[in-house]
Amino acid sequence: MKVLETALQDVKIIEVDVFGDHRGFFMESYTEEKFKEAGIDIDFIQDNHSLSVEPGVLRGMHFQTPDKAQTKLIRATTGVIYDVLVDIRKGSPTYGKWEGYLLSEYNHRQLLVPKGFAHGFVTLTPNCNVQYKVDEYYSKEHDGGIAFNDPDIGIQWPMPMDKLVLSEKDKNHPTLANFDNPFVWEEK
Repeated sequence: MKVLETALQDVKIIEVDVFGDHRGFFMESYTEEKFKEAGIDIDFIQDNHSLSVEPGVLRGMHFQTPDKAQTKLIRATTGVIYDVLVDIRKGSPTYGKWEGYLLSEYNHRQLLVPKGFAHGFVTLTPNCNVQYKVDEYYSKEHDGGIAFNDPDIGIQWPMPMDKLVLSEKDKNHPTLANFDNPFVWEEK
């Protein structure tokens, strides 16, 4: 297993060992002991799964606020997604910065998203299954988001805006500047 650092403070890409042959492949997508040995000691308590049937489905930019904030471990089990994170932790060296990552059924990469990051993705192929672990249960009262097209953040989505398919909720999130932000970065 490899843990790769990213340009965003505390975000990690996880590459697990994949064993393939003429039949296909086998991999351990999550092994608590191996993750702990790599310095990732998180008590994941729920697995989530979404299906997006067409290219251009954008889900984001989501998070849960404290005291129900979530760490996520995300992977695409079918298809290809462009996964985007924005650091929304006040005081962080990467506050307000974004980065995008390709996650796919082909590269088997997983993305560790710490608490205090807005998360979203857009599907690049049909029938994208995205699965992710979280360390806190869903809470409607703590559910939040910021605008996927916040001009101050300037996320460069890999397809034209008129090709994106969004929920009404995701079309109406506030910008980061207009969000009453409870997230504060704590240096480790």
